[in-house]
Parts: sequence; structure tokens; C-alpha cells
Amino acid sequence: MHKLCRRVAALALAAALLAGAGLYALNRSLPDAFSVQPGETLTIASMPWLTAEPAAVEGELPVSARAADTGGSQTLSLFGLIPVKTVQTVSAERRQVTVCGTPFGVKMFSNGALVVAFSDLYTDLGSENPAKEAGLRLGDLIVSAGGRTVRNNDELSAAINAASGQPMEVVYLRDGTRCACTLTPVCDQDGSYKAGVWVRDSSAGIGTLTFADTGNGTFAGLGHAISDTDTGASISLLSGEIVPVTITGCIAGTAGSPGELRGEFSGEMVLGTVLANDATGVYGRLNGSVEGEQYPVANSQEVEPGAAQILATVDGSTPQLYEVRIEHVDLNAADPNRNMLIRVTDPELLSKTGGIVQGMSGSPILQNGMLVGAVTHVLINDPTRGYAIFARTMLSAADSAAAAE
Repeated sequence: MHKLCRRVAALALAAALLAGAGLYALNRSLPDAFSVQPGETLTIASMPWLTAEPAAVEGELPVSARAADTGGSQTLSLFGLIPVKTVQTVSAERRQVTVCGTPFGVKMFSNGALVVAFSDLYTDLGSENPAKEAGLRLGDLIVSAGGRTVRNNDELSAAINAASGQPMEVVYLRDGTRCACTLTPVCDQDGSYKAGVWVRDSSAGIGTLTFADTGNGTFAGLGHAISDTDTGASISLLSGEIVPVTITGCIAGTAGSPGELRGEFSGEMVLGTVLANDATGVYGRLNGSVEGEQYPVANSQEVEPGAAQILATVDGSTPQLYEVRIEHVDLNAADPNRNMLIRVTDPELLSKTGGIVQGMSGSPILQNGMLVGAVTHVLINDPTRGYAIFARTMLSAADSAAAAE
């Protein structure tokens, strides 16, 4: 009788889930593949009502006649009754990393000249702007001008002067697409040739170091790309390094006004070399060791709504644990920086910062004794809440950066 009641209740809940979100929406919310430990059965902590069984494949023995394993195809079903999606599972040993939570400074040099502003030029013909007339926009990355490679501001200036007022081809990247235009420099009133454009070839800022993989000699931080402050465009990396930072102050966040950590670079020591400025974070090669405790890295399906902690530094250079709550887990978010929605609940952190502030990006998130993610963004209208990325995503990106070195 009790089993029948439970089955009826399960069917009722399944029907409610289907009516609320729809089977299609539930299917879309699940990724196509999961990583599991050898011998581990796939379970999804944020969706405990989904069960997994080896999927039947044409030509194989029936599921009941095969030994269950953690590799290959698995069918996820609502309470084992209604199939939702067939996914792939990949068996891999769990990795351990050194969790940091320490502030660090990033110095980066772009692989080109980034357009950050325009300035009209005054000539005998009146006000002109060759760059605008050629079709350049804010955020374009100039990589070649007049047949010359452009890696910085000086090389662009040299190419413009060499053209001596003649039309020249300018090659640039716009949203990752390679484009070209014809630009004709003009002679300004001071007698020099100019294009009417302001460009930037470097950037610097502070963030939080998420973890170090001492076995591979790599690091990961921020949880999102470093972008230009004026244009929002990601910096195309030529070279970069990370250095120690001491937090000297904080502007608390309020609704509509994100807060900010203030810090200063500490000495001349270089902690590591940046290999990639990726959409999911900043990754590179360590120069030495870092301080921190070893934690296993959680797979995405092991993250669940509930109590957690972040390791953040909001004063000095020593990280501290603060209480947070994971409010929502999105396993298949279109933006990997938004796999989790978290809320700061720690009274001490709320009194110091108002919640999440700029500079805390990359702060590690711990849950159930594992590293589950890192803080990425604050909600502008509610600084007590913000988004986070899965730690497993950052670990994979760090591996890719090292492999491409």
C-alpha cells in the first residue's frame, strides 16, 4: 500500500513538472554529456527526481542483461517512469586543486590596437574623421595597417605616418570576424598625419585567483574575460602576467551602483604568465607555488541549491570564508558565467561590502567539501546576489590553455 502511494505521488509530481516546465524545456535544460567518477552512478543533485539507467543501443543486449557502467549512453527519466533525455557519460578520476581566494593583479598587452574613442581633426577643409569615415567602430581591434602588422599603439602611428596621406588598407577584428576597410589619413594643423582615432594596447586590473593546479603548474581566476573598460570588448591577448595585490579599501555596493574593491600591486614579484583571456576566465602558467588548501573539484551535476561558502579577500591579502546560499543551478546555461545564482547571507560580508563587488570575481565557492564554482557577476539592482561559473568549466579551460601553450 505504501509503495502504491509513493508511486502515485511520484506520478503526480511528474505530471506537475511536465505541466509547469514541459518535457521539451526539461530536455533543453540538461547538457548532452556529464563527467562521472569511475564506478559512480549518474545522479543530478539539483534534480533528484531524475534517475539514470544505461540506454539501450541497437545491436546490444537488453539493458537488464548488461552490467551497468558509468560510460556511454544513459537515459534520464522522471522517477524512472518518463524518459527525458539520453546523455553521454564520461568516466574520469576526480581532480584536486589548491583553492586560493587571494587577490591578484593582471597586466595584459593586447594583440593589436583596440579602438576606444574617436577625435575629429581640424584641417584646411574643416573637421574630418578618417577612422569614422572608413567605417571603424568602438571595440574594433586593428591588427594591420598599410600592410604592416599592428600589435600596439606605436606600430599603428608608424603605419599612419608612412602612408603620408595616401589611402591604406586597415585590417581589424570585429566580434571575432576579420574585416578590412580603406582609411586615408589627413594632415592635422600641427603638420602630422592622423586617423582621428584613440586606441589602447594594454590593460590592468584586479580580481581573485580561484585555484592553482599544482600538478600541471597552471592557475585560473576571475571566471570571466578581462574586458576593456571603455568598450566592453574582450582583450585579445599578446602577453600578460599576474602579480600579488593588497586590498586597501572597498566601496560597498548598493542597488543600482555596484561596489568595488580597491587594491595596490605588491612589489615586483610575478606570480605567473597569462596564457589565455577566455570567456570563462584568465588562465596561465604559475611561476612558483601558491598558498591554499587542497579541495576536490565537483562535477556540475553535484552542485545543488542550498548552503555554501565563498573564499574571498576584502581586506589585506588573506582570504576568509563567508556564508552564501546557492539559489539556482542551471546545468545548461547559454552563458557559462551564469550556471549558478548565489546570495550572500553572511552578516560580516554584507556589512563590509554590501554583498558582491567588483574585484571579487573569481572568489571560489565551496559546497559539501568540494570546489563547485567561482563568483563572476553581481546583480546591479541587488548586490547581495550574483552569478557564478562551475569550477569544472574553469578546470577544463585551464587544461586547454596549457595544452595550447
